[in-house]
Amino acid sequence: MNKLLFLDRDGTLVYEPHDYILDDFSKLEFYKNVIYFLRKIVEETDFKLVMVTNQDGLGTPKFPEEKFQKVQDLILKILANEGIHFYNIHIDRSYPEDNLPTRKPGTGMLTEYIEGNYDLSKSYVIGDRLTDMELAKRLGAKGIWLDQEPALGANEIQVSPLDLDTTIMLQTQSWEAIYKHLTWPI
Repeated sequence: MNKLLFLDRDGTLVYEPHDYILDDFSKLEFYKNVIYFLRKIVEETDFKLVMVTNQDGLGTPKFPEEKFQKVQDLILKILANEGIHFYNIHIDRSYPEDNLPTRKPGTGMLTEYIEGNYDLSKSYVIGDRLTDMELAKRLGAKGIWLDQEPALGANEIQVSPLDLDTTIMLQTQSWEAIYKHLTWPI
């Protein structure tokens, strides 16, 4: 069965802009060492990469699809040039107050993995928000929390942060630590 790495985008692969909208090349900055260590993870493990991202209001006048797609395409091209390819990409466009099942921590975009030939117990969700860690819990996966801001996403989770303690396998700000965790012999 396939193992997956569900990767958040903003705040995990790239730094989140102050306005929370990555719609211009000038706002694009990759997370420190992410390309180097993600390439090593791809080369040394059998995880399939799945991007799962909430993009609040994507396709609205405030956040036009065209601007998003240009930056998204550049991110994917840079990663592909380093041998990093995504098995699948899932983008939710809703706002938190919409309470849609497709928005993280909901699993509505990910039913194919729940129902398919995937070993979610050996899979990970890597993200910078507590919503990513709740997603890991709901999937029956493990969580790796890039905790730049410990309360980020706390107002959107449906469980107590204490309920996530058994899901979070690593709390770090380092892609090197993530690499070591995922490649360390068990």
